[in-house]
Amino acid sequence: MVVAAVAAGAFAAAAAGQTLQSFGHSDSDGVTPLANATDASASFALGGDAPAGAPELVPAVHYTDASAEVQKLNASLQVTQDREARAAAAAKAAADEAARPKTCLPARGTFTSGFGARWGVTHFGIDIANSIGTPIYAASDGTVIDAGPASGFGLWVRIQLADGTIQVYGHMNTFSVHEGQKVKCGQKIAEIGDRGQATGPHLHFEVWLNGTKKIDPRPWLAARGVSL
Repeated sequence: MVVAAVAAGAFAAAAAGQTLQSFGHSDSDGVTPLANATDASASFALGGDAPAGAPELVPAVHYTDASAEVQKLNASLQVTQDREARAAAAAKAAADEAARPKTCLPARGTFTSGFGARWGVTHFGIDIANSIGTPIYAASDGTVIDAGPASGFGLWVRIQLADGTIQVYGHMNTFSVHEGQKVKCGQKIAEIGDRGQATGPHLHFEVWLNGTKKIDPRPWLAARGVSL
């Protein structure tokens, strides 16, 4: 029995040595061991022969939503077009304002009376006769400081310009502005009438420099390109 046990141990040791030796040679049973960590990493690389069951590395794919990109481009184009449209509108408004007349004829009709002595008193304005209801226009840009009844004029409107000059419009049949309103040259403010001390329907128009000094309106208008 002792001899048999010794023999069995020797056989087992020999078998173990043979197994270890087989892992030390590249041609043993056709198996090639991995030499180092670099070889191990390479075996998992793209295109490499990874061992069965090993995780596969797949390159990331970036997808682009074409419709979303088109919407972004359209939105950007719209913003640009809106900006250009606003710039064009602003430029046109500036050009229109520059070309707009700054002094206008207050009414169309027949010049019937001038500035100066008349019937033993001083006539401080000019008269433009026309039928009742004929439009009366602001002769300049300004602010309405009076609109309503006035002694001798029946109804009047007074407009103050930026430099302090005041324009007076009298004997109108109706008016369509109010105190504090901003008006522009050529804007309709009233209609010709014959209210107050008038011999017929007409506009009585005065110009007061600095709001106090009454001057002949005809030269004042002519100096600004408007003649009767």
